[in-house]
Amino acid sequence: MPEGDTVLQTAARLHAALAGRVLTQADLRVPRFATSDLSGRTVLDVTARGKHLLTRVEGGLTLHSHLRMDGAWRVYAPGERWRGGPGHQIRAVLANTEHTAVGYRLPVLELLRTSEESKAVGHLGPDLLGPDWDPGLAVERLAAAPDRPLGEALLDQRNLAGIGNVYKCELCFLARVTPWLPVGALPEGTLPRLVALAHRLLDANRYRPTRTTTVRAEHRPRPDAPAPARPKRPLPPLRVQEPLYVYGRNRRPCLRCGTPIRKVDEADRPTYWCPSCQSGPTP
Repeated sequence: MPEGDTVLQTAARLHAALAGRVLTQADLRVPRFATSDLSGRTVLDVTARGKHLLTRVEGGLTLHSHLRMDGAWRVYAPGERWRGGPGHQIRAVLANTEHTAVGYRLPVLELLRTSEESKAVGHLGPDLLGPDWDPGLAVERLAAAPDRPLGEALLDQRNLAGIGNVYKCELCFLARVTPWLPVGALPEGTLPRLVALAHRLLDANRYRPTRTTTVRAEHRPRPDAPAPARPKRPLPPLRVQEPLYVYGRNRRPCLRCGTPIRKVDEADRPTYWCPSCQSGPTP
């Protein structure tokens, strides 16, 4: 599921394939921009902003896309078979002499002036993986609505940008509270620690092909990474190696206490939690 870490990886792949090269093909398969032609223009860069992708092209234009639940960009070599899905799911094709980037199932795809990018991403809160990351501002925005359920507040990109449904469930587990607990009911000092943990987890996963939030995986740094700071609150021990604590583990034993993990579907999003380890209201 695309979240801030995977979107950043996607931006890096697109940037490596497209930036500095002239487009030989630019096919936007959405009615509003179907006649737009970017071929002959050089791609300047591809940048992630939260869960949004901004592909900047010479001439002051930006192709804005969002992956949401199951969108994807795939990069192919010349002559390589496209494998991202059936042809009717393709929404964009950007090609140069060396690579072809194909956008599948993109629910958001629009062409706008680079000077007006704020219309697409200006509402976002501080980006967990961006140069504007400001933990104090993120805490302030989350705390501004004390009656709001924590899980809902974490998903609101206006508070902090980059958290999706997987991280929502995992962060609530690590905070030992259910996603339905009001933000204002969190124990004192929990919110700043939770925001810091969110940044630490996304940053740790920005280089990994498989997202993981569990202790052993979280503390396994890449070779060039500095030693991680010791967490103020010890993280729970692992019984077995698993990439995630609760997400996708419905009815399987909690890694901390062994209680079967619960799941409920809300607004097309599954929420997972441990009824023993996490305190607070439940559906």
